[in-house]
Amino acid sequence: MILLETHTVPPNTSAARLSDYAVSIFRIITTRKGIKKAIKKGCVWIDGVPADTGRWVAPGQVIQLMEPEQKPIKVFPLRVDIIFEDAYIAVVNKPAGVVVSGNQYRTIQNALAFNLKSSIAEDALATPMPAHRLDHATSGLLLIAKTRSARVLLGKQFENKQIEKKYQAIVIGKLPNSGTIDLPIEGKVSHTRFETTRIVQSLKNEYLTLVDLYPSTGRTHQLRIHLAKSGWPILGDKLYGTEGMILKNKGLFLTAVGLSFLHPITEEQMTIDKEAPAKFNLLLEREQSRWDRRAV
Repeated sequence: MILLETHTVPPNTSAARLSDYAVSIFRIITTRKGIKKAIKKGCVWIDGVPADTGRWVAPGQVIQLMEPEQKPIKVFPLRVDIIFEDAYIAVVNKPAGVVVSGNQYRTIQNALAFNLKSSIAEDALATPMPAHRLDHATSGLLLIAKTRSARVLLGKQFENKQIEKKYQAIVIGKLPNSGTIDLPIEGKVSHTRFETTRIVQSLKNEYLTLVDLYPSTGRTHQLRIHLAKSGWPILGDKLYGTEGMILKNKGLFLTAVGLSFLHPITEEQMTIDKEAPAKFNLLLEREQSRWDRRAV
C-alpha cells in the first residue's frame, strides 16, 4: 500500500462513524460515495489497521488514506495525437478500433506512458489514467488524469454533469434541424440533444445527415441507441444499425469532437475542439456527387 494522506483526530472531537467523519478530512476524496468505496477496498486505515464503515472515530486516532501499489504496465507503443497536456491532465485523440482500458495489452491506457510526459506533481499517478471512456469503435477526444487529485476531481465533475461533451455522427435518414431524444436506456433517464449540420442525398440510403450530438447523461452506447431507436442509425454501426445498410470496412461514423470542463487544479475553463476525421467529409461529398451524376 502507498500512503496518500494522514489525519490525526483532534481533541474534543464528537463521536462519529468513520464513513461520516472521513468525508471532510481528505483532499483527494471529498464525496461520501468516494469515501465508502475507499473504505470497502481497505484503503482507509485507523491506527495502522484497515477500518470498516461502521468504525467510530475517537480523539488521537491516526486515519490514513492508502492506495494499492499499481503493477507495472506493459507499455503499448501506439502513437496518439496529443491535443493538450500539462502536469495534471491531458487530452488525446483516441483512434477508432482501440479500447480505452481493460484486461488486455492493446489499450489506450497502456499507450499513455508512451505518449505523455511524466508528471512532476507530488501526487502523480504511476501511469496516466483515462478519466472517462469512449466505445471501442468511437474515435475522438479523451480526457486523461496524470495526478490522483486530478483524477478524483474530474470524476466529480463527470458525476455532477459539469463536463460538456460534443460528438459528430453521420446517420442514415433526414433529421430535423434540432431536437432532443429522451428515450430511457435500461430503465434509466437518458438525454441527448442534437443539431443538424448537413444533409446530403444518397443513392443507397436516400439521405445521410451530419449531426452534432450533446449527451447530458452517459449511458453505455447512449448515442448509438438513441439514434437507432429514433429511426436514424449511425452509419457503420454493426450493433444497432440497419441490416444491409452498414458500410463494410469503413468503421463507425461517430467521433468525439468537443470537451468543455474546469481544469481540476487551476480551475480554468477549458474548451477543446477538433475536426471530425477526414472520412466524414469525403463520404458525404462522394454520396452527394453520385446522386448528382445519377440525376443528370
